[in-house]
Amino acid sequence: MSDTVEKFPAGGAPTARKRLTTRFAPTPSGYMHLGHAYSALVGWRAAQAAGGRLVLRIEDIDHDRCRPEFEDAIPRDLAWLGIDWEGPIRRQSEHLADYAAALEELSRRGVLYPCFCTRKEIRAEVARANAAPHGTDELRYPGTCRALGRQEQNRRIRAGQAHALRLDVAKAATLVGPLTWRDRRAGVIEAEVTVQGDVVLARKDVPTSYHLAVTLDDHLQGVTLVTRGYDLFEATHVHRLLQALLDLRTPDYHHHPMITDPNGVRLAKRNRAVTLRSLRNAGKTAAEVIAMVPDHGGLDQRCKPETISK
Repeated sequence: MSDTVEKFPAGGAPTARKRLTTRFAPTPSGYMHLGHAYSALVGWRAAQAAGGRLVLRIEDIDHDRCRPEFEDAIPRDLAWLGIDWEGPIRRQSEHLADYAAALEELSRRGVLYPCFCTRKEIRAEVARANAAPHGTDELRYPGTCRALGRQEQNRRIRAGQAHALRLDVAKAATLVGPLTWRDRRAGVIEAEVTVQGDVVLARKDVPTSYHLAVTLDDHLQGVTLVTRGYDLFEATHVHRLLQALLDLRTPDYHHHPMITDPNGVRLAKRNRAVTLRSLRNAGKTAAEVIAMVPDHGGLDQRCKPETISK
């Protein structure tokens, strides 16, 4: 690992806990919408209530989707809502060396392997195995390339065949043993590290993945409480495994419900969710927009603000 990464025992934490630190980590692939406002307010108010701090991170490793104009709008939207943060903004694209060092450590531990499969090939193999995909956006990889010998791996790499780096979760699990993590709504959770299969940790065009980058970033930014949507609950099992493999701190988690429109559809950029920018341009005040989202402390109810339209 690089010198920037502090070492802690697997699954451990520093003996003297720093003050509570939450984070807001949007991807600048569109303008912020009410779902972003809700998530940012959840983290910010949790920090405020504990005398802690919120840090800001821009998750901009996907160059095809991220745009400067969307990134520039994020601090403006947060400031308009009255949300402040401490410290410099961390942009993932400026810290690729950190992720490369983490990949090197995982490779040294023997838990990475090259995968030469395309998404089309993965879908075909899943179908042949009569297995359903896991999750809405990702297939659970059936392990096609895991059994390739080192000689064959090297031959394909030398031939210039495109490949990704996957985490051998079964092998990794044998190295770290049973793990747990704590969600403030669900309690202590036993990590099911194989739930998403052998996830991709890097590709040639994107030298890190969401799983690796956010896990390392949370450690390096001193985050002690990760507040994020319930749609990422399963991903936390993988992140707990990476923390153990890389000797990183394990924060607490708070997976909050997702904001939906009146039809029950989750607010998302791809669904053309109403943006904060459009609401502001329409004359809405910050107080009126904040009133549109649920009570940021009462997170036990599913969030369906009736005033929100597509």
